[in-house]
Amino acid sequence: MAALVGIGPKDEIEGMIAAQLIAAHNAAMECYRRAMIAEQTSEGRHDNLSEANKLSRSYALLLDALNRHRGKGQQKVTVEHVHVHSGGQAIVGTVESPALANTSKTEGLHNAKQIAHAPQPAMRSPNAERERVPSASDAERPMPHARRTVPRSTKGE
Repeated sequence: MAALVGIGPKDEIEGMIAAQLIAAHNAAMECYRRAMIAEQTSEGRHDNLSEANKLSRSYALLLDALNRHRGKGQQKVTVEHVHVHSGGQAIVGTVESPALANTSKTEGLHNAKQIAHAPQPAMRSPNAERERVPSASDAERPMPHARRTVPRSTKGE
């Protein structure tokens, strides 16, 4: 019960996940305990460690699910370089799709900062004339047949 109180579920879903977390943890600890028994066979130790590993991974997945349910699983994305070309639009700030769907385009963007357009020259070669890239051999050779006609060795057959 102390573990359940420590997790502190806020609703029924969190309560069920918390109960599964406790069950997976206790089962994994039991498998680890059984694997450490001195009289345990090698196969028995391997089986118990394998089950403990599966239960530990299940515990981690359940913990991740609990954090996602609580809203702690959100990722933070930082954009450092943005290029906006002529005719394009960009906004800086938090954008919430459902709120924007119910309002006009400019109504929900009053807190957004405008990004200035700074066109950059295209990356071009200093030589206007293109040069061929040398290859290992420019000699023309016939293409090999798709089905090999090379006689195979009969050694070892």
